Amino acid sequence: MHPNKIFIFSRGELAQVNMERKFQDKTLEFVIGDIRDREAIDNVMRKDIDMVYHMAALKHVPICENHPQETVKTNINGTINLINSAIKYKVKKFVDVSTDKAVSPINLYGYTKAIGEKITIQANNQTDDTDFVCVRGGNVIGSNGSVVPLFINQIQKNNKITITDTNMTRFFLTLSQAINLLFQATIDSTRGETFVMNMPSFYMTNIADVIISEYGNEYTEKVIIGKREGEKIHEVLISTAEAARSFIFNKNYFIIKPELKIDEKTISLYRKDLERVDFTEFSSNTNIKDKNLFESLLRESGF
Repeated sequence: MHPNKIFIFSRGELAQVNMERKFQDKTLEFVIGDIRDREAIDNVMRKDIDMVYHMAALKHVPICENHPQETVKTNINGTINLINSAIKYKVKKFVDVSTDKAVSPINLYGYTKAIGEKITIQANNQTDDTDFVCVRGGNVIGSNGSVVPLFINQIQKNNKITITDTNMTRFFLTLSQAINLLFQATIDSTRGETFVMNMPSFYMTNIADVIISEYGNEYTEKVIIGKREGEKIHEVLISTAEAARSFIFNKNYFIIKPELKIDEKTISLYRKDLERVDFTEFSSNTNIKDKNLFESLLRESGF
């Protein structure tokens, strides 16, 4: 089914102008606004919105570490504003797009996203009109802040790539894969679930090697600079505490049952045919793939 209207709500003027010029689609309506601004949110949400995809956040780990109050205003207060407006205008479904950094967080970005997940799931107990769910994933190749454009830019400018730690691993998917999985979770979810993408992971040094082979030369260097404040060596998509209430939904997704009690509309979480996961933690250190797969993902992403 083709949507009648898609509202792109953000404070990123340049990004909106570039999208409008690229797509030139009358279905898209671009609205400048900030999720910190309740009135601006209400002005959009009152337009008979069926679905909300919440992706707005301050995301750069060092920026969030250095500006904690601003991070809280956007990532927590902004999420609360969106939830309250969605309830007020009886939106049918609200999808919070979360991150692996919300799992066992050690940095402010992760903590705020973890709180965002909690308040999204708990919002199901505030209304019967809106279904609230979360989708959790890792890095998307080519998205804002992705390491791939960063590495390419480093080669082009200085013919070197900076690596924080040789043991570091991260989850990755292509943009098209992530979008397809997001829509799949939208269709298959009911309310209260956290859908977790089943993502491959890679050593960051191997990712650097693939980028160097494509964009570098024999003189391109890898420089080890040490782990930055707030960084993990390995990311986690399902923690040990969550594994006990996690199930295999299909080959692409796990689902995490909420800790709080949600009414009987949440049927899919209790289906008898769902198999429990067989791991105690889903970490980027336990799902490592080789360079060839990342090279394939890179080409699929247009790099």
